[in-house]
Amino acid sequence: MSRLRMHAEHHAVEKLGWLRAAVLGANDGTLSTGSLIVGVASAHASHGGILVAGLSALVAGALSMAAGEYVSVSSQADSEQADLAREKRELATDWNGEVAELAGIYRRRGLDEALARQVAVALMQHDAIGTHARDELGLSDATAARPFQAALASASAFSSGAILPVLAAILTPAPYVSWGVSIISILALAALGAIGAVAGGAPPLRPTLRVTFWGLVAMIVTGGIGQVFGV
Repeated sequence: MSRLRMHAEHHAVEKLGWLRAAVLGANDGTLSTGSLIVGVASAHASHGGILVAGLSALVAGALSMAAGEYVSVSSQADSEQADLAREKRELATDWNGEVAELAGIYRRRGLDEALARQVAVALMQHDAIGTHARDELGLSDATAARPFQAALASASAFSSGAILPVLAAILTPAPYVSWGVSIISILALAALGAIGAVAGGAPPLRPTLRVTFWGLVAMIVTGGIGQVFGV
């Protein structure tokens, strides 16, 4: 007798969201920290001052990204909880109305009226709030707002990008810090641009050139500011 095995399918789209977010966070870290270091180095600051500026930019940027993400996702979580609480009240006071609402959703997805109502009743008897959360509100465990996780991921992504220009500043002799940081940052931005394009299913050339161009602009502008206002 043959045995049927359940198998789990893994699709690239499942990783697309967090991968693109990670690439964007790393891109921000590389661009902002690298540009700041170039500006400070162009102002003829000491090597120690350049390193302090770079490390400060890394830490401040990571904390800022984490705080912003935490506040944003916390607001999303509050909204989700409010929606779920409203659904629970409606289920307690108007069960038939909620069945009809769910059946209407299934009819719009292609089921006939009788089957749509049958499916709605069966699913609500199994897990009423979970069914409405998923099919009416578009919520699931996979997409639920997690503020701490989002804050940690955002800070980690930023730091992973920012550490590259900081390391370049540490390893490059003081007179050549601007050049060393600029080259490493531009190469990192080009790589991140290509990775982000591939993650989104787009040809990598144009996104890579685009992020490289704006990286060069940022380095030139901050370097120019450093030259003008440097001592």
